Amino acid sequence: MKNRIAFISEHASPLAALGGVDSGGQNVYVAELARQLSYIGYQIDIFTRRDDKILPDLVQWEPGIRVIHVYAGPAEIIPKEQLFDYMPEFTGNMLKFITDQNIRYELIHANFWMSGIVACELKAILNIPFVITFHALGHVRRIHQKEADKFPESRMFFEEEAVKKADRVIAECPQDLEDLVQLYHADPAKVNVIPCGFSDKEFYPVNKTQARKIAGLPANDRILLQLGRMVPRKGVDNVIKALGELKRKSVEAKLVIVGGETGSSNPELCPELVRLMDIAREHDVADLVIFAGRKNRDMLKYYYSAADIFITTPWYEPFGITPLEAMACGTPVIGADVGGIKYSVADNLTGFLVPANDPKALAEKAAVLLTNQELLQTMKKNAIERVNNEFTWSKVGKMIDHVYKEIQTSVRQTVNIKENADLSNLLRSA
Repeated sequence: MKNRIAFISEHASPLAALGGVDSGGQNVYVAELARQLSYIGYQIDIFTRRDDKILPDLVQWEPGIRVIHVYAGPAEIIPKEQLFDYMPEFTGNMLKFITDQNIRYELIHANFWMSGIVACELKAILNIPFVITFHALGHVRRIHQKEADKFPESRMFFEEEAVKKADRVIAECPQDLEDLVQLYHADPAKVNVIPCGFSDKEFYPVNKTQARKIAGLPANDRILLQLGRMVPRKGVDNVIKALGELKRKSVEAKLVIVGGETGSSNPELCPELVRLMDIAREHDVADLVIFAGRKNRDMLKYYYSAADIFITTPWYEPFGITPLEAMACGTPVIGADVGGIKYSVADNLTGFLVPANDPKALAEKAAVLLTNQELLQTMKKNAIERVNNEFTWSKVGKMIDHVYKEIQTSVRQTVNIKENADLSNLLRSA
C-alpha cells in the first residue's frame, strides 16, 4: 500500500492562478513537490482553504494527488494576513475529514506558519509526525516590513512552537537555516536545507525571435523582465528606477513586467500597479515599461526566453523560484543579494548579485550585460547548466523522500523501543 501523506497549505492552493497578491512560489512548491512524490509512489492529499462556494469538496487533481477544500471562514478570497482566526475551524474540519474517511496518514507536511498550527494540533490528537516548510519567517518579515506587516504579533510564537514540535524543518537555503537557528533557536540537527526547484518539462530555452513573437514583444529591443507577485516587497519599483538610470546612461532597453491580479494591466484591479505607473512617469520611462498583466503558466517560458536579462530585487526572499525558471530558459539573472537568491544565482557566472534597494548598482550591472554579448552568452550557458545540475524538482523530491523515510524509520524505532520496554515491564511483574 502506498504511503499516504497530508499536505497542508491553508492559503496557497496548487489549483490557484499565479501572479496575484497571495499566489506565487508556495503554490508552485506544493504542486510540484506533490507531483514528484506521487511519481515516487506516495499518495498525496493537499488540504487548502475553500475560498469559493462553487469549489467541490474534493478534486482528484492528478494520479495519486487529491485536493481537499476545507471550510475555514467565509468561502471567499480573504488576504492571508486575516486567516489566523479561522485556523481552529480549519483544524476541526480537516480532523473531521480524516476521521470520516478513516484515513491514516504516515506524515503531514505543513506549508507556512498557519498550516504549522494545524499540524501541531493534529500531531497532538492523532500522533502523526510532521515536517514543516515555512516559506517565509515572521521575524524576518517584521524586520523588513515593520508596521506594514499585518500578520498578528502571535505569529512568531506559533512559529517557534512549530519549530519545537516538528519532527523535521525544511530550510530552503542556507540563509533560511541561519534565521531558523538564530531567531527561533531551531536545533540544526533537525533542519534540512532543501531548495525549491524548476520543472524541466515547463521551462527550457525557446528561440528568442519565436518567443518574442508568441509573447507579442518587440522583436529588436533589448528587454529586461520582471515577473512575479505585484507587492511592494518584491522591489519592482527598484527595477523601474534602474531603467531610468540606464536611460541616463544612454543604454537603450525596455522593461516588461509580468504579474498582477488579472491578465490585463488595469490599475483599478491592482493598486500596486498604480504606484508603479506613477514611479515610471516620475523617472521618465513610462514609454519604456510594458505592464503585461498576469500570464498563464504555459506562457511563462516565452517571456523568460524573450528577455535578455531577468531581474528580481526583493527586499528579502526566502527562496525565489522565478530566478530558477529564468535560468532554465537560458536567461541570465540579476538578483538582490538576499535569502535564496544569493544561493541560486551564482554571482559573475549565471548573472550578478546587487544590493536589494540600489537602482544605480542594478543599472550598472544591467549595462555591463546589455553591452557585452559574449558575456551574456556565457552566462546563458552557465545558467542552464547550473539549474539542471542543482535545482530540478526531481532532485528536490528525492531529497524530501529521504527526509520522510528518516522520520518514518525513527518513528518505528521509537515504537519498537516502547513495545520492548512494555514487554520487559510485563515480564518483571509476572
